Amino acid sequence: MTRFHIIIPARLASTRLPEKALADLAGKPLVARVWARAMVAGAESVHVATDSERIADAIRAVGGNVVMTAADHDSGTSRLSEAANRLALGPEEVVVNVQGDEPAVPIGCLKQLADLLAARPDARMATLWVDLADRAQWMDPNVVKLVARADGSALYFSRAPIPARRGGDWPEGLARRHVGLYAYRASALYEWPGLPESELEQSESLEQLRALQAGWEIACARAAEPIPPGVDTAEDLEAMRQYFAALETERERQP
Repeated sequence: MTRFHIIIPARLASTRLPEKALADLAGKPLVARVWARAMVAGAESVHVATDSERIADAIRAVGGNVVMTAADHDSGTSRLSEAANRLALGPEEVVVNVQGDEPAVPIGCLKQLADLLAARPDARMATLWVDLADRAQWMDPNVVKLVARADGSALYFSRAPIPARRGGDWPEGLARRHVGLYAYRASALYEWPGLPESELEQSESLEQLRALQAGWEIACARAAEPIPPGVDTAEDLEAMRQYFAALETERERQP
């Protein structure tokens, strides 16, 4: 298995769900649930990268490691870059980014990302996709679509409905939803702050377009396991609470 590190970028500010990183999820803060999930992935190390002392305290309370970062980062990748530097990771080390609001992320997908990047020496990053379920998702600007080359490398990411069919029908079987999980070579994270600003990134509000415009290769593959949605809204949080409650009930039933 590929050696890899996990860094979980976490911030306290959240537009749709205030302070969601510390929201209670079956007796523990959300970010602590994410950390616990990451800890069973077999990574060389797991760190939470944050500028919040409250988040840091929550992670330390469960025995986790924290990297304190600046408060002015404009993206999760920017925060990861500072964290990787502070950890002094070797340039060829693989870093998997687990979002701080995904407490049910499949462990198999984290390992898949690390293996995918390791198998593609020319790639600076790796990410995953799943088939789009229906036309409504294809049309939804909140669902990011991905078009890739035959070898799996990303051609473009967009909130627009791509690829299109000339006749107007939605491209069932061709349309892919991008999953916001990434693996990076540490050297790519070190270069990230120096990448030029991207008009496409600003237009679509998708930071991975900065990498594409800079000429980086992003390796892509279909996710090996279904990926549950993260926690963005109060409704998402309630659904995740029910998910964890069901897990606890199942554990109690086991002999």
